[in-house]
Formats: sequence, C-alpha cells, structure tokens
Amino acid sequence: MSRIGKLPIEIPKGVTVTFADSKVVTKGSVGQLSQEIKDIHVSIENNQIVLTRPSESKEHKSLHGLYRSLINNMVIGVSTGYTIEQELVGVGYKAEAKGQQLELSLGYSHNIIFELPSEIIVATRQEKRANPIITLKSHDKQLIGHVAAKIRSLRPPEPYKGKGIKFVGEVLRRKAGKSASAK
Repeated sequence: MSRIGKLPIEIPKGVTVTFADSKVVTKGSVGQLSQEIKDIHVSIENNQIVLTRPSESKEHKSLHGLYRSLINNMVIGVSTGYTIEQELVGVGYKAEAKGQQLELSLGYSHNIIFELPSEIIVATRQEKRANPIITLKSHDKQLIGHVAAKIRSLRPPEPYKGKGIKFVGEVLRRKAGKSASAK
C-alpha cells in the first residue's frame, strides 16, 4: 500500500471538508479550495480524512498518494496559508508592489510589470544595504508555486556571482571563474 496514501489527514479546527459528486471542497478562515477526485474513495470521520483505493493497479496506486497530498495541501492552505519569499540579488535590482501588479527592475532596458492573480497577496520590502525581498501569500499551494517560478524565470540566478531572483534560504551551486594560467 502507498506509504503516503494510507496516512490519515487531520482536519484542524475551523476547517470544513465535504466530499460529494467526486469533488472535495475545503473551507477555512483563509479561503476555499476544491479538487476533483476520480477512482479513489474518500471518507471523512472523526475529524480525519482517509483515502482508499479500489484495486492494486498501477494507476490506482499512483493516484492514491497524489490525491492524499493534494487534499492535505488544501487543508493546510485554507487553515494557515502558504508564504514564499524571494530575494533579488544584483546591483540596481528593485521590486515594487502596486496592488495586484509587481513592478520589477532587473537590469533590462525596461521595467517588467508582472500581473498577479487575485488569490495572491504580494508585499515587497527594501532595507538599506540589503537585497529587496518579495513576499507572496496565498491559500493555494499550486498557484503560489507557479507564480513564484514565473517570477524567478524573469532573471534566474547565474552560477558565477549569484545575481538574479532566488528563494530566501536557497543555496546556489557556485562555479569558479577564470583562472590565470601558470607557466
């Protein structure tokens, strides 16, 4: 049996989970999420969600762990939410949040205006002698991860000096620069 799929999901206080018509809906203080479930049985009892698969086929085994992880992410998202912080490393790199728009100055000839979905809250902070930080908050883990990856793709960190957009706490693999030849 799937080691991930067989684990029950604890439902925290303030979160309601319903399963009807092969759709799981979670509601909490932060927001509401829904996920379509196929071929997997979902039962909600004693403040726990338990997923079981109908057979031992390869497809059912793979869906078992997948849906358990998706539902667990939904429950965590609507109860506490997710936060991702990104750091802009480079001289003159700036970020400014204007509502649902993020204006980035990344060393190109023009500023980049990045439009964010309504489910994501963005904040930026800049302190003296420190790199600008972009903070993204949302209840949807898939959406916030996708948006963070899109922002990072605008200027990925390069391996020599580490300039670019990186996640806070991310360790970059650095390369040595040119070395002088010894004769």
